[in-house]
Amino acid sequence: MEIFKIVILSLSGLLLLSVGAMRLSNPMKTYLKNSGIKLANDVNLLNELRGVSSVMLLGGVIILLGTIISKLTITSFVVASLIFIGFAIGRLLSFSLDGKPNKRIIQGLIFELVFGALNSFCLLNALA
Repeated sequence: MEIFKIVILSLSGLLLLSVGAMRLSNPMKTYLKNSGIKLANDVNLLNELRGVSSVMLLGGVIILLGTIISKLTITSFVVASLIFIGFAIGRLLSFSLDGKPNKRIIQGLIFELVFGALNSFCLLNALA
């Protein structure tokens, strides 16, 4: 089970770290490539997107630290669960309020649900 936890934390952390870094460094290109969303060159919108991107990046750092610092493992599972489930809840709410998004965003939702469930399972297992 210990290897499984390390793999889940590693994958979760690397995913958030890489997506956060890409969106932070070039949000317009990254959103178009990964989500099919063409962003306006609006300073306020870009500021908001970079803010969320830095949360993703730093969340990934905390999650990855849980793979090498055992005292941070539970914290890492909590952070990963909250980030992935939080994104999934927001997307599901948008789905019901705003309509069906494109295929790439639905794929993102599936990843978020899977990683949220896996991290929550590992968290519950670590607390037991």
